[in-house]
Amino acid sequence: MLKAKIFNIMKYSIHDGPGIRTTIFFKGCLLCCPWCHNPEGQRFDQELMYRQDRCISCGQCIKVCPSKAIVSIEGQLVYLREKCLACGECSRICHAGVRELVAKEMSLKEVMAEIEKDLIFYDESGGGVTFSGGEALGQPDFLLEILKECRRKEIHTAVETAGFVRLDSLQMISPYVDLFLYDLKLMDSRKHQDVTGVPNELIKANLRWLAENHPQVIVRVAIIPGINDDKDNLRQMGEFVSALKCIAEIHCLPYHKAGVDKYLRLGLEYSLADIQSPVDERMVQIAKRLEQFGLKVKIGG
Repeated sequence: MLKAKIFNIMKYSIHDGPGIRTTIFFKGCLLCCPWCHNPEGQRFDQELMYRQDRCISCGQCIKVCPSKAIVSIEGQLVYLREKCLACGECSRICHAGVRELVAKEMSLKEVMAEIEKDLIFYDESGGGVTFSGGEALGQPDFLLEILKECRRKEIHTAVETAGFVRLDSLQMISPYVDLFLYDLKLMDSRKHQDVTGVPNELIKANLRWLAENHPQVIVRVAIIPGINDDKDNLRQMGEFVSALKCIAEIHCLPYHKAGVDKYLRLGLEYSLADIQSPVDERMVQIAKRLEQFGLKVKIGG
């Protein structure tokens, strides 16, 4: 049975496409953006989130852990993440919610059941379902089948992608997608690789193909102060996007720190702790700069 690793299903989402939406988050992404607010969606493998502040030191997790990744030192439970197999035994027995597996393997039927719970909201608001991540196209076969099922049930679909995916996968799903939300980060490929871990030639090539072959594409740019809000990057982005045929608009999303706590729970370092969210006046300046290229610009999603 075809299954996907899903790490979140967000109900009543209003920032991932038109109307009220259900957003399905697929686990796994080939980019590693330091500002990512879903770090639990980056790795394709299962992971364990650890909330130390909730621990009541009952010790039940020690008894069930097969890899001895939890030990007691002077009465305090210590989690040895490097030994953890992310098997989930500790999370099943932990009633305090200290340990939690990030993802759940779900069948097509299970995901559709969650989507269909909100049909009344889609109908009344002009909403639908958005497939995001991670990278939704990181699990293309499952994505294709659920898009087909949504099309059969006349549910509006949006796919958010960072674009670092195989072109044939993009071409495969395109006929069943009503709206693409396409993320752009940086226009200089070397800097893109330094920051995200991958170059951007494939990302730009895939966006060119979509602009030629799909009627509804919105470009989304997370504005990260000191990383991609400089004049050169904004100019190159304006020139690139304005040269494309069928881009509905470009959304500028201000950087935020909503996912910082997740890094701690995953044992990761958050490298942008000193960066502050851009003020409203700065976002207006950036929007006006992009509008100079004839683009329709919106602040926010």
